[in-house]
Amino acid sequence: MTENSRTLPPEALDAWAATLREKFGLSPEDLPVSLILDLARDVATGVARPAAPFSAFVAGLIAGRAGGSPAEVERVVASITALAADWPEHTN
Repeated sequence: MTENSRTLPPEALDAWAATLREKFGLSPEDLPVSLILDLARDVATGVARPAAPFSAFVAGLIAGRAGGSPAEVERVVASITALAADWPEHTN
């Protein structure tokens, strides 16, 4: 990997997640990496690539406002994923 590469190997993502957990006092359950990556993938393919990080932010915002539990994060992500899956129906 070159110094300018934007590709993140899995071990670097794990290290980054661990750094964020340590910095902000979060548990592994607070940072569901696979869930968020799946959300980003589903929104990127169902809506548009730029919508993926924005949607991840919205998921965190809404889940946080609802209490921020892991279950709430899963509920919000499922809701956004469903919207992305139905997106072409809304744009026709």
